[in-house]
Amino acid sequence: MQRAGLSALKRSQLVRDLLRDRWMYLLLFPGILYFVVFKYVPMLGLVMAFQDYKPFTGFMNSPWVGFKHFERFFMEPQFWSLFRNTLLLAIYNLVFFFPLPIVLALMINEARREMFKRIVQTLLYLPHFISWVVAVGIFYVLFTTEGGVVNELLVRFGFEKIPFMLSEEWFRPMIISQSIWKEAGWGTIIFLAALSGVDLQLYEAARMDGAGRWRQLWHITIPAIRSTIVILFILRLGSFLDTGFEHIFLMLNSMNREVGEVFDTYVYMKGLTQAQYSYSAAVGLFKSLVGLVLVLGANRLAKKFGEEGVY
Repeated sequence: MQRAGLSALKRSQLVRDLLRDRWMYLLLFPGILYFVVFKYVPMLGLVMAFQDYKPFTGFMNSPWVGFKHFERFFMEPQFWSLFRNTLLLAIYNLVFFFPLPIVLALMINEARREMFKRIVQTLLYLPHFISWVVAVGIFYVLFTTEGGVVNELLVRFGFEKIPFMLSEEWFRPMIISQSIWKEAGWGTIIFLAALSGVDLQLYEAARMDGAGRWRQLWHITIPAIRSTIVILFILRLGSFLDTGFEHIFLMLNSMNREVGEVFDTYVYMKGLTQAQYSYSAAVGLFKSLVGLVLVLGANRLAKKFGEEGVY
């Protein structure tokens, strides 16, 4: 009887809380609906990875084949080439791209003139709103060997032209530099928001103790956003093998395909151009499982070092 009374009390308390915060939950509803419709419902399609899926027979009538497509994928001669290309791009993104928004946010935060900060932020945000088609087109105009601005300058100063857009050696640097130019500024938003919450009294106390700007940065600013950095790093690992299909696809050509073909473009080729739906679903599931393992491992490691983690 006592347990039933407690459960009834909890239910009534829950109803009161829902009614009290109904407008907040109403604002939350569109976001929840988005994730349900576009993130969770499509996960039902992962069943294709274990079937010989045929569009005309559907999920219910397609024959089950177990891990056949995974075995085929791991035995493909192209697997290690795809894995190496994807892994290298993912590591380069993590090493060169991830820290840059943090550095930019710290530099913007140190600026004292509000007008200057706003102008810099606007200039850094603008490339984010350009599509990858336009962004790659801009780089093509700048770096192509036929009339490209950079190559024309190289020739004028007595150097030979460099085939930036066709060379295997320049493919990865071009991809990383384009990602940095387009998205680094947008990535500063979260870090600037975290920096705005730092208690200003800490800086005043540090100045009274004789701490300069660098010591304030090292002992106050960076520790204040450390938890944000850790959480975003863990979340970043969830999409570790997602190198960006559209970006890579636009940069690929016959001369750099050996180093540019990654899992994302491979899935497109097999799934859409060759209609191997089950096989491409298996490749996509493999990528997702790698991301899941990395997130779980990084979150556990973060908690061991005293951080909050994602959950």
